[in-house]
Amino acid sequence: MRPFCLLFTALLATVAGAGPVAAQSAAPSRPEQEVKAVVERLFDGMRAGDSAAVHAVFHPQARLQTTAVRQGEPVLRTDSIEAFLRAVGTPHAEVWDERVSNLEIRTDGDLATAWMDYAFYLGERFSHCGVNALQLFRTKDRGWQIIQIIDTRRRECPRIPGARPAP
Repeated sequence: MRPFCLLFTALLATVAGAGPVAAQSAAPSRPEQEVKAVVERLFDGMRAGDSAAVHAVFHPQARLQTTAVRQGEPVLRTDSIEAFLRAVGTPHAEVWDERVSNLEIRTDGDLATAWMDYAFYLGERFSHCGVNALQLFRTKDRGWQIIQIIDTRRRECPRIPGARPAP
């Protein structure tokens, strides 16, 4: 009976030890952590009004696009990275605070997608909200860089607490 108890204890210890291993596999992978860091640098740079920091996260061939509904019709607008960088770096009285939530990152080799809800504030005043979808490419020399940002823009986002215009 004693050998059975020792075998059972060893088996139980092995199975119990598998719990943390399984939990570790659910943790974000290194590429996902690196992509998240790029996303954070983008929004930290915007809050700081630091166009050089924002510029550093973009690939030279990157583009910016926005979808919206105007007069009941869907529209797609493309903006230049240069104009965006000028706007970020131009002194403004209020902090540009893009608050993101529900960040989902997927990677496959040198391609990544980051999808997130956001609410944009000018200082403490709500401006607009929506979803950001970022595509990133991992370069040999500079690591992950944003190659595409497309977002939606709305005045109300029920999924995001507090993302409504002030009355």
